[in-house]
Amino acid sequence: MKKIVYSLLVVVLFSGCLKKRSDTCNYDPCFDKAPGTEVQAIQDYLTAQGITNAQEHCSGMFYIIQNQGTGKQPSACSAVDVDYVGMLTDGSVFDQSPHYQTYLGSVVQGWANGIPLLKEGGTIRLFIPPSFGYGNQPYGPIPANSILIFDVTLNTVL
Repeated sequence: MKKIVYSLLVVVLFSGCLKKRSDTCNYDPCFDKAPGTEVQAIQDYLTAQGITNAQEHCSGMFYIIQNQGTGKQPSACSAVDVDYVGMLTDGSVFDQSPHYQTYLGSVVQGWANGIPLLKEGGTIRLFIPPSFGYGNQPYGPIPANSILIFDVTLNTVL
């Protein structure tokens, strides 16, 4: 009888150490909102470029889905393989990479908000306000307070 009680006590004491793996992502892409001045700057850029098909995301960034894709859809916490080109509003390319693998939780917030709108095989153009990019600090060839434009193809959700 003592062995049974002792065994149950051990199970109860150590059952709290058994944690279930959580596959949920608690990221809310609409929680942070870009300042109105940044949203207006993107709207002004889109108007000046004659771009009329960009949609406003709940966060204040804009996007154009060129191809929705048909495969798996990532969350903002997924690891992905993408092809991308990053540009400034003057058209200059500041970065590009084929088959770039990353966690969406470790890149600019505009990617975490925009790439989950796609499925594998999809392509999107993101117009990211400074606060969801690199903000008020210069970053390499990117001047402070820059609107970032990314063409992204979602190859694979890893």
